Amino acid sequence: MIRNILSVIAGYLIFAISSVCLFIFTGQKPHAEAPMAFKIITIANGIIFSVIAGFVLQLIAKQKRLTLNYILTAVIFVFAAISLVTASGSHWTQLFAMFIFAPVSVLGGFLYLRVTGSTKTA
Repeated sequence: MIRNILSVIAGYLIFAISSVCLFIFTGQKPHAEAPMAFKIITIANGIIFSVIAGFVLQLIAKQKRLTLNYILTAVIFVFAAISLVTASGSHWTQLFAMFIFAPVSVLGGFLYLRVTGSTKTA
């Protein structure tokens, strides 16, 4: 049980820290409007690290199902939704997190299960 909780926390931290680092290193404010090129970079970065987060979650949890990946999806979605409601400014980052990055994190778990030969996805 502790391993499962830690795996979800680790997955979320991979996603969140990578996002924070992107904005720190580029100097772009996350709640400010951004050029389309930066939004595309953000999408690519978010997808890559969401997949990694889902993969690492499975690596730590050693599950044969995607249940914890769905929980990670919900965690990412809920924190982005809370930010959407409470933050001022542009909300493109929260919308990307809710509707692209959160669901894509399941792909990382799926890839882990395929690589290790486990195929149960429910």
